[in-house]
Amino acid sequence: MRVVIADDAVLLREGLVRLLTEHGHHVSAAVGDGPSLVAAVVEHRPDVSIVDVRMPPSHTDEGLRAAVEARRLVPGTPVLMLSQYVEVSYADDLLADRAGAVGYLLKDRVAAIAEFLDLLGRVAAGGTVLDPEVVSQLLVRRRRDDPLRDLTPREREVLGLMAEGRSNSAIARLLVVSDGAVEKHVHNIFCKLQLPPDTEQHRRVLAVLAYLRS
Repeated sequence: MRVVIADDAVLLREGLVRLLTEHGHHVSAAVGDGPSLVAAVVEHRPDVSIVDVRMPPSHTDEGLRAAVEARRLVPGTPVLMLSQYVEVSYADDLLADRAGAVGYLLKDRVAAIAEFLDLLGRVAAGGTVLDPEVVSQLLVRRRRDDPLRDLTPREREVLGLMAEGRSNSAIARLLVVSDGAVEKHVHNIFCKLQLPPDTEQHRRVLAVLAYLRS
């Protein structure tokens, strides 16, 4: 994969460059601020970008805003955000354009190299990946007008695993059920959330977006 990295922490940035290079990927650019990220994405059109949420000058959400701007200029460009802390609204902002190909992980996940590279590949392929910590926080944050109120406990469980970026077959293995059973749950989720027939990937993004906003 061709990758752009944006992180103002030099050690992490260079560590990611070395990690990706050693595993056969090409780092097109490694930058330390939001405007440089946007410029690099426009210039290189990478397969995926790895972006720190907090970058100079205020170290709040400059990285996130730059990623959103990069996706505006290069629609659908895959972005995997890294953050030190869980902030559900960040994932919501990333998914707002409904294009998919986004991920939001805690930086600790980078230490699990094989898993991190697998998740990065899923985002590059157009998938949506949310850190399990984000998903667990969503499970306890429900509004009175919860759009998921009609889902069964099992359907909520399946949707939570979808939000982590897992495929139907992976969900089946985790829940120890058949692929057909998962497909039925996914179909029910789409129907109950009133998601019209469309491409499978698009409806999965919309379902995850409803999950975030519930």
